[in-house]
Amino acid sequence: MDDEDLIPLSALQHYLYCPRQCALIHLEQQWAENRQTAEGRLLHQRADIPHAERRGGVRTMTAMPLLSLELGVTGQADVVEFHRGDAGERAFPVEYKRGRPKAHRADEVQLCAQALCLEAMLGTPVETGALFYGQTRRRKDVAFDPELRDLTLRTIAETRAMIRARKTPSARYEAKRCDACSLLDLCQPRLFERNSVGRWLQRQLNEEED
Repeated sequence: MDDEDLIPLSALQHYLYCPRQCALIHLEQQWAENRQTAEGRLLHQRADIPHAERRGGVRTMTAMPLLSLELGVTGQADVVEFHRGDAGERAFPVEYKRGRPKAHRADEVQLCAQALCLEAMLGTPVETGALFYGQTRRRKDVAFDPELRDLTLRTIAETRAMIRARKTPSARYEAKRCDACSLLDLCQPRLFERNSVGRWLQRQLNEEED
């Protein structure tokens, strides 16, 4: 697979959260920062510096490059821990996120995609990982079960299809999702929604007059 066909791992999280957000970032190269993204950037600062260390039976690597040519995805893991056991070292990816655990599975899909890359690179199963949330300062363990793996593979396929089509989805305003998005002013979902309703009403009036 050519480099230009490789999908960034971060795009999967963006797509599952909001396909339009994903397109604005990865197709239109648009970006804006708000308090949430600034906090997330600060949380990642240490993990974004490549480093390796060993403590006890755990070898830890930060900013580890990841790649799966079969799946066509690439990126880097914030942290990968290698736990020593009877069968050798076991990879355990850890992704840093601001805030707290969410109802949707976008963060879990991004982490699972990292695990799939590690499996391709290392040739060994990666069964679990963790999401570390800055607001709770705790890890949330994630099992890469068949359901999550299937969702991750479907998200990869849908994200690739959208990027290849080079078409940005229409805006649809949802307060809980949109108001926290740093691209709110660029996306203008409420304006788009009002215009869509206005056009629909106008069509109805025109049909009644005919």
